[in-house]
Amino acid sequence: MTGDDRIRCAWAESSQLYRDYHDQEWGRELHGDDALFERMCLEAFQSGLSWITILRKRPAFRAAFDGFVIERVAAFTDADAERLLNDPGIVRNRAKIESCIGNARVAAELDIGLDELLWSFAPPPRPRPRTTGDVPAVTPESVALAKELKRRGFRFVGPTTAYALMQATGMVDDHLADCWVSPRG
Repeated sequence: MTGDDRIRCAWAESSQLYRDYHDQEWGRELHGDDALFERMCLEAFQSGLSWITILRKRPAFRAAFDGFVIERVAAFTDADAERLLNDPGIVRNRAKIESCIGNARVAAELDIGLDELLWSFAPPPRPRPRTTGDVPAVTPESVALAKELKRRGFRFVGPTTAYALMQATGMVDDHLADCWVSPRG
């Protein structure tokens, strides 16, 4: 890791990969149906694993899932699912793979864009948390988002995963109060 005097959220200090993700991506507003679909899938794959595992495998995930373009993933077949189960570059979990493909099909059929749907649950801005203990695992908004996603047919997006998605994509700003990162860039 390169040393600097910037104050960061504590989780970002354990590796250069975490630091780069924290400094350049996490908590910054992300828009676009395909970009948000990718993050939704990766958050689901992370469930039960360390996020660094997903970050390390992200290039392989992007290759395996055809760039997470919703229309392309929605067209995946059973043969594609089997190909993914045999891909050592990604997390090979049948339920997660099938949910990603199924979620692409649901997203492709939405009556509004995925971006619009997800961002409609973003809460109003609030003060940054002072300590990691002040960062919630779920919020009323993430519970509501997960419920709506489930109602529409999405899988592997419970309230905790929905909140992680909200954090990662800038719907909420959970950088600590003394962190140097500004989510607006």
